[in-house]
Amino acid sequence: MVKAVTGFGRSGLYDWFIQRVSAVVLVAYTLFIVGFIFLSKDFGYASWSALFEQRWVRVFSLVALISTLAHAWIGLWSVVTDYLTNRMMGGKATVLRILVEVLLGAVAVFYAVWGFEILWGV
Repeated sequence: MVKAVTGFGRSGLYDWFIQRVSAVVLVAYTLFIVGFIFLSKDFGYASWSALFEQRWVRVFSLVALISTLAHAWIGLWSVVTDYLTNRMMGGKATVLRILVEVLLGAVAVFYAVWGFEILWGV
């Protein structure tokens, strides 16, 4: 049985589902931003500022930020647990893996707070 990284479910199925849904959100957000850049006639600070003054754009950006963090957390947790193992690195692998996971969690919280402040601080 696959271990769940998020702890919300009893198996890895929930993590798999979160990663797929977050990928769809990120594709939609990327297409929206790229479409705005290429379809805007007078792309500049004024149009960019007007876009992000709209509440739904801020909410969409916040959902994209949360999706990025969830997607990255599950993906990096999988890589860390696959490659930082006792078999590959010896007895210190568990300590190193925990340190890397704590560092990744701290970076995720930092980016979440920073992104929230950027989107809603103006």
